Amino acid sequence: MKIIVSILVLASLLLVTSSLASATVSDAFGSGAAAPAPQIKDGPALETWCGQKCEARCKEAGLKDRCLKYCGICCKDCQCVPSGTYGNKHECPCYRDKLTNKGTPKCP
Repeated sequence: MKIIVSILVLASLLLVTSSLASATVSDAFGSGAAAPAPQIKDGPALETWCGQKCEARCKEAGLKDRCLKYCGICCKDCQCVPSGTYGNKHECPCYRDKLTNKGTPKCP
């Protein structure tokens, strides 16, 4: 009986360890998809989430303050930010399709 309990405990530990390891690997390398925004339409939680995502998106921008401004506007409207520092706009169609009054892409 003790052997069966020991085997069950060991199996449970292995499952938990493998789940944590796979989550860590996918977080470290990214899943390649835009992370969904929190289920909050407006407020400090959305602003914090957008701030973090836009900081990552604009970290290599030549005009970082401008990039952060427009990324923040787009993030609040679309509630998503594409992954990476450039491109990947297919991950967020709203972000991709926003245009300025001159017809050029609004979101960095």
